[in-house]
Amino acid sequence: MSTQAAAPSSPPLVASKPKKQPYPFYLGGVAATIAASITHPLDLTKVRLQASGDKGMVDSIKKTVRTAGVRGLFDGITGTWMRQMSYSLCRFWAYDESKRILGATPQSPAWVLATAGVMAGSIAGVVGNPGEVVMVRLQGDFAKPPEKRFNYKHCFDALFRMVGEEGPSSLLRGVGPNVFRSILMNSSQLASYDFFKAELLKTKYFDDNIACHFTASFAAGTVATTVCSPADVLKSRIMNASGPGSSSTIGVIRSSLATEGPMFMFKGWLPAWSRLQPTTILIFLTLEQLKQLVDWKRGSL
Repeated sequence: MSTQAAAPSSPPLVASKPKKQPYPFYLGGVAATIAASITHPLDLTKVRLQASGDKGMVDSIKKTVRTAGVRGLFDGITGTWMRQMSYSLCRFWAYDESKRILGATPQSPAWVLATAGVMAGSIAGVVGNPGEVVMVRLQGDFAKPPEKRFNYKHCFDALFRMVGEEGPSSLLRGVGPNVFRSILMNSSQLASYDFFKAELLKTKYFDDNIACHFTASFAAGTVATTVCSPADVLKSRIMNASGPGSSSTIGVIRSSLATEGPMFMFKGWLPAWSRLQPTTILIFLTLEQLKQLVDWKRGSL
């Protein structure tokens, strides 16, 4: 009696998981705008400390409230919005694109993530420079004597008047230190957030939730503040200046070293940390929540 060989059973078909669509390019800019609006008074204090002779953070805040009231703590907020929706929108988009080009994942070595941050910072520093100049001038105006103030009404008034009164090149004032700072910021803040988040998720103590996002962003904010402080001080002083020769980076360094010594590079570190730390935390917490909202709307949560 012949027996028929059983046909080999084919493996069960497994539905392939659809490839996750990229998030909208503007999410980072929206998250940064929300965060910067909340922490604007601290950012304002940092800029005025770096650009003026105020002695400390508390003294600077008291001076602002005394001369302009509590509303004065939100001077120049339109400049902040312009800056975030140009610089921050561009840097988050460019960072994701740079990671894609490099084939980077959250588990990639720190130097790969930092390289993506350098690429993103180089682009965003140039794109966001006009908004950066506008923001710094609007925030620093009331710290100056009345006869030296720009008296801009809002960010667009500042933009048009700068082009009309100082020429288009004024929009690139301080672009060198600003791009340098942007490179430092993105290679330290964005890359270190991804790095710390990935390392935390490797432990048994963290899941991909708010506690993990908070801890990773706290560490990233401290790293970024320390790394960026020298370039941040130079950027603020150059952008706040006007007149021939005032935009020379070397000239500002020489003048500051002669009058204040090398520690001028870390002037305003505490208000910078106090501002950047909650801003960094708010940016990444908001960004992660916006991503979850997008996933929910797509039905992929």
